Amino acid sequence: MIPDGASLMIGGFMGVGTPEPVIDELVRQGKRGLTVIANDTAMPGVGIGKLITAGCVAKVVASHIGLNPETQQKMIAGEIEVELVPQGSLAERVRAGGHGLGGILTPTGVGTLAAEGKQVIEVDGKSFLLELPIKADFALINAKDADYTGNLSYALTARNFNPLMAMAARCVIVRAENIVPVGVIPPDHVMTPAPVVDYIIAH
Repeated sequence: MIPDGASLMIGGFMGVGTPEPVIDELVRQGKRGLTVIANDTAMPGVGIGKLITAGCVAKVVASHIGLNPETQQKMIAGEIEVELVPQGSLAERVRAGGHGLGGILTPTGVGTLAAEGKQVIEVDGKSFLLELPIKADFALINAKDADYTGNLSYALTARNFNPLMAMAARCVIVRAENIVPVGVIPPDHVMTPAPVVDYIIAH
């Protein structure tokens, strides 16, 4: 389903909350030219790091790449384009994409290199950058539990970017650690509702 050149939002923080079996399958299929939108590129052999090593990625939009030397090396060599976005701004831009907003206003980056080419808006005498929404073709999500209709809950810090990204992609593919009957996940523990989930992978 995922073609070469697709844009992917991938949940996780240093691999925690990343759907590893889906990553492994992308590597196995030899996908190329992918744009990956994520908090980070994990480490070699972990999560998104596997895609970097396998040469699947053409562009990364992330808040940092500091723990993956392969990403750094490929960026310096011109093999991967890297767009660094402050972590809070990244999360809010994804949220804006998922909620139909025209962007966010943030003081983060005003007066720095991060402001180059961006619109600055004054509000009550204070400067803000207009940061535009981020969307993707696919969101690859890792959930702790999914019920038969697709309602999702997450475990602890695996919640990170997953709920936001599930709202901001055209197609949402979820790797569920457990698939449970409807009603097992209490309604107030559903963090991603079934209507936004397209596919569930049990692995």
